[in-house]
Amino acid sequence: MTIIDIHAHVSAPREWHYYRSMLLGHRGDHGRGKVGVSDEQIEQALRNHLKRITDVGTDFQLISPRPNLMMHYEKPWKLVRWWMEETNNIIARQVELHPDRFAGVCGLPQSPGVSPANCIDELTRCVKELGFVGCLINPDPGEMGGDETPALGDEFWYPLYEKMVELNVPAMVHSASCQKQRETYSTHFIAEETNAIYSLVKSTVFQDFPTLKIIIPHGGGAVPYQIGRWMAGGYRGRGGLFEEAIRQMYYDTTLYTKDAIELLIKTVGPDRCLFATENPGTGSAKIPWEDRDLDDIKPLIEGIDWLSADDKAKIFEGNARQLFKLPVAAAAA
Repeated sequence: MTIIDIHAHVSAPREWHYYRSMLLGHRGDHGRGKVGVSDEQIEQALRNHLKRITDVGTDFQLISPRPNLMMHYEKPWKLVRWWMEETNNIIARQVELHPDRFAGVCGLPQSPGVSPANCIDELTRCVKELGFVGCLINPDPGEMGGDETPALGDEFWYPLYEKMVELNVPAMVHSASCQKQRETYSTHFIAEETNAIYSLVKSTVFQDFPTLKIIIPHGGGAVPYQIGRWMAGGYRGRGGLFEEAIRQMYYDTTLYTKDAIELLIKTVGPDRCLFATENPGTGSAKIPWEDRDLDDIKPLIEGIDWLSADDKAKIFEGNARQLFKLPVAAAAA
């Protein structure tokens, strides 16, 4: 069985960060430029990343931009577009160097007040030219900066959904940074994941796009834990059953504790769960009383005794293969 981790972010060379600083410094006045980096520098940046996933038994990862560095809220929009394109190019080069370990998930040049239709060209380029297998959607590109973006159930997003269906690629709903002190980085993610699920469930998106593939990371925010609050409305006759409607989406296991992962699987079913760790990332910390890192999630799922071997195989590999239509190279891992 191939262990496929669907949620990871790029480990890029320092030159990538220098390029970002340059863009922010001159705000586009000096032109686009590019990330000048060699294959050797890319390999050096990946060294620790590859060691970490090898040590925990991950065979294959889907890598995407680091959310806290997507800078969707920056102005003018051309900076965001240039930055996202260069970031996707770095990911494509990493995939080219390690096709047996990685596949690409692209970032989109989103910005508050800019239609998602402006992201279609980059999504198409990444899928058709670079061979990427999915994309990230930031539901709040303004990062609580005062420019509120319509919720994901709104027709504002339909041009992007239409293109995703045409290209047959999934999207992971993934927030970025948060500019407001009232919410921390992590609580903003949880809130936006929760909002995304509720908005999509209460909309006609999945009726209008029956083959649309949406993944909610980190176990669906607060929904599995607080599901009873929304189930009650369905029992009062306000729409369909919430617990059934949420199964129109997929969820990843980046939760870091066994109890939370078990609750997710019990809530949405093993056929809607995909193995994910975000390793290296938020959970990359040693547990003081265990010889294990927090983001070493594989043994947690293996230790769920009520899951059948077939269900575990779906979570670790089968669901990801079906959803992302992974390239043949993934089978060789």
